[in-house]
Amino acid sequence: MEQNLQLQIDQACNTAEAFTKLYYQSLDKKRYAISRLYLDTATLIWNGNDYHGKEQIQKFWVDLPISHHFISTLDAQPVTGAAVADQLTFLVKVSGQVKYQDKVTKPFNQTFLIAAMGEKWKIVSDCFRMQEAPDNST
Repeated sequence: MEQNLQLQIDQACNTAEAFTKLYYQSLDKKRYAISRLYLDTATLIWNGNDYHGKEQIQKFWVDLPISHHFISTLDAQPVTGAAVADQLTFLVKVSGQVKYQDKVTKPFNQTFLIAAMGEKWKIVSDCFRMQEAPDNST
């Protein structure tokens, strides 16, 4: 059992590296194709705003200014049980910096739930949050 868990963790880490490389390249350079990475019924929560279904998600991403993401940290772990219809499922956490056209670079974190669909990985849930410094003036 212990060896099987270690293999799943290793697979989660390897998959997360390949997946995030593809995801952020698509987001920064081929945004017109980003919806291919999402399930038809996926959910995106971006800074507290929710978008449901890959068409709504695609429209949201295409409407944003050009971006450049710089990844600082990446973590992944297997999700046990029947998280997505008995598909192999991983939780992927990413943090880094993002620069949108003509805006200052800001830190962000993003959490994905991805599931294996045949030979491809699809995003089930995506939660993006820009990191703002707290206002300590009060």
